[in-house]
Amino acid sequence: MVKIISSSPTFGKYSNIPVELLKSKGYELEILNREITSNEKEFAKAIKDADALIVGVENISRTVLDQAVKLKVIAKHGAGVDNIDLEATAQRNIVVTNAPGANRHAVADMVFGLFLSLARYIPKAHHELNTNHWPRYVGNEVYQKTLGVIGTGKIGKEVIRRAQGFNMRVLCYDRYPSDALEQKGLGKYVSLQELIEESDFITIHTDLNSESKSLIGKNEFSFMKKNAFLVNTARGGIVDEQALYQALKDGEIKGAALDVFEQEPIVDSPLLTLPNFVATPHMAGYTEEALREVGMLTAQNVIDVLEQRQPAFVI
Repeated sequence: MVKIISSSPTFGKYSNIPVELLKSKGYELEILNREITSNEKEFAKAIKDADALIVGVENISRTVLDQAVKLKVIAKHGAGVDNIDLEATAQRNIVVTNAPGANRHAVADMVFGLFLSLARYIPKAHHELNTNHWPRYVGNEVYQKTLGVIGTGKIGKEVIRRAQGFNMRVLCYDRYPSDALEQKGLGKYVSLQELIEESDFITIHTDLNSESKSLIGKNEFSFMKKNAFLVNTARGGIVDEQALYQALKDGEIKGAALDVFEQEPIVDSPLLTLPNFVATPHMAGYTEEALREVGMLTAQNVIDVLEQRQPAFVI
């Protein structure tokens, strides 16, 4: 029997439809708990007879893969594959798939939720009311401001779509510009430097790789507006967290929100002590609707590889 193992804690948790799809094919499905996936040795032992592996953000190292002698496909339950040793999978001819953009609406909604939380002091105001205070915070409007979008893939485009409702001027930066965006008048491609200097709100939607590591650091913060707000829902490590802490503390920018961090879960981060910082626990892509779509695409990718078809998304 074909055996599929999932190390993703959310695959099948909020929608059973992807699980039923796999079982309808006669596949055996086992879902591992965090105690196993967080221990490299135990993780490697658990997947030694797997034909397919569904993963979340767990570290899929060469050590783990060396034990999986039957493995044919690794399906990322999400988009980013920086947690997978792609060199090792290539050497073993293991197909790696992902589900890019399936959570695009969830993340785009979250971006504006974080922008509004920062600009209107919503978390601080709620906290003050809980401590029997009645504060008067004077915030900033999002309407008609300049939005900088770093990365204009599926999620970036959805953010830009929502920005039209706020009548925002949109500046874009991407290594591979979309002609359609400019042709439709939805955004203007500029250099990263220009985007950073002119934007009131900046949001990041790019992969984490050698080129994007610490893409936003001390130098970039020095060029931002004093009243700028930064949001990162993409990948931890794209923003230099130490530089961000200093920029927020020194008032180089007005506020920032991170949904993703260099080390997750975060413990005792100095960022959490700052009044102009908002943190969420890597939850931007987690809605019932998004998880159902991501799950179905992930399951179909697995089925396509096992049935020797080209899956929709291959790394």
